[in-house]
Amino acid sequence: MPQKIFIVNVGVNASHSLKSPIFEDGTFEFIPIPENRVESGKFTLTYSDLRSFYNPEESLSKYIPHKYHSHPVHNDPEFFGSTYGDNCELPGRARGLRSVKEGDIILFYARLVNYNQNQFTNVAGFYFIGFIEVSLIVENVLTKPASDILSLISNNAHIRRGLSNPRYFNGFWVFKGSAKSRRFRMSVPLTRQLAEHIFLTKMGCSWEWKEQKSDLQTIGSYMRSCRCYIDTKTETGNKQATILWGLIQQYNPELTDISAYCI
Repeated sequence: MPQKIFIVNVGVNASHSLKSPIFEDGTFEFIPIPENRVESGKFTLTYSDLRSFYNPEESLSKYIPHKYHSHPVHNDPEFFGSTYGDNCELPGRARGLRSVKEGDIILFYARLVNYNQNQFTNVAGFYFIGFIEVSLIVENVLTKPASDILSLISNNAHIRRGLSNPRYFNGFWVFKGSAKSRRFRMSVPLTRQLAEHIFLTKMGCSWEWKEQKSDLQTIGSYMRSCRCYIDTKTETGNKQATILWGLIQQYNPELTDISAYCI
């Protein structure tokens, strides 16, 4: 079935004192952004609550400065329940997600920093870390959702925020993923080579790579907005999607069902 692929930047970035580690073998841990609008309470998660994707009994605290251990965390996207939330009603980077339909893909990428010999290095890059195939869209949430809907999206950070204080039911949207949704075991590099092959500007032009900007800066500037980057209804989109999913499967060969997206 033709679908659109929306791409969203998530997790801590260069403006934070926190970092998401990537290891020599390509595995990684995802560190979400701090939560700055929630009082502590039973619905609030802190950084000390985060657990390793590979070993749920292992805390992620060793990758997080001690001063953040008790700080609330905005754990979004969360891959346990396959949800993602954003303030799509407001002008800004997330407004493009208002075009998402059931069956579309929201693909997430994050800034990961090399972690060797128990410390971070200065080497960072962008990597795809997972996706959700949208099966439910809860729009413009202004009150606590009905129990049948809440049971599906209760782990989302925006919902947790609203349950902590009803004033945070402020019109956000929540996207729920199907059973096909995945957090990748291995990070997938978002490189200049890949971008030159499959990504275009909103006007359909190739990206401009200026000498005074690093590749990372150029990718970040072009992909700041959450929007549809690939539309598989078009011949060009089919080719783009095949390259993208092929690369994802190359790094994560256990995703045998991913071929269904390669139209």
